[in-house]
Amino acid sequence: MNYRHAFHAGNHADCLKHALLVGLLRALARKPTPFTVLDTHAGIGRYDLAGAEAGATGEWHDGIGRLWAAPHPDLADYLALAPPGTAYPGSPALIRACLRPGDRLICCEWHEADAATLRRAFRGDAQVSVHHRDGYEAVRALLPPPTGRGLVFIDPPYEQENEAARVIEALSLARRRFSAGIIAAWAPIKHLAPVHDLRHQIAGRFRDALAVCFWRHPPLDPTRLAGSLLLVLNPPYGFEAMAHTCLAALISRLAGPDGGGAVERWAEE
Repeated sequence: MNYRHAFHAGNHADCLKHALLVGLLRALARKPTPFTVLDTHAGIGRYDLAGAEAGATGEWHDGIGRLWAAPHPDLADYLALAPPGTAYPGSPALIRACLRPGDRLICCEWHEADAATLRRAFRGDAQVSVHHRDGYEAVRALLPPPTGRGLVFIDPPYEQENEAARVIEALSLARRRFSAGIIAAWAPIKHLAPVHDLRHQIAGRFRDALAVCFWRHPPLDPTRLAGSLLLVLNPPYGFEAMAHTCLAALISRLAGPDGGGAVERWAEE
């Protein structure tokens, strides 16, 4: 995937990962002690759906556009943070909206111009820090966080052929350095062979791994994005049930006639 997120903001992949991200953040907030979120591939924070990039693909119309046109009550929390309009919030904006006083957000973005845009968006915000640095390197350098609780959110662009391998290594490193943390990673679904390979690797290396998969149409074409998945290590209490509810709502609004999804235990506790 040659991927600049402005072209794809608000598509069905965003709807899946961001609805689940909000669920993870709400679970963290159930305990009073502060938490930290490390967003390794943060982007610019907010995307103009009326802009040239989003207009070039129109992908948001089959994603957040459908949810705006027919909101589902089981997605109300997510949609309250991404209300109808001409802008779509990326992960930094959604995370920031869920922070309480004392919680922290660390954003990493390797693209220099995007990092500068994100830094301007959070200028003067003492709870947010923005780093122009490689997100994978940040997993090594910035974990564990001082709060001792939190979430690592790994959402790379999959521009490189070895991206999946780098994600696996980042998961391993994050688990070693921040064993108590929730670790989530997004991946595209084009066809099933890479998904089966990922599942095999996760089952062989980790414990307590949950995958939430969604596809708009059957994943049979390696050149076409059919859906995506969010993998969560150390899922918090209640998240699996929330994921089932969220996925059913997304399928009802976004899937085609042959679409679907699954919530699967890829590794037991």
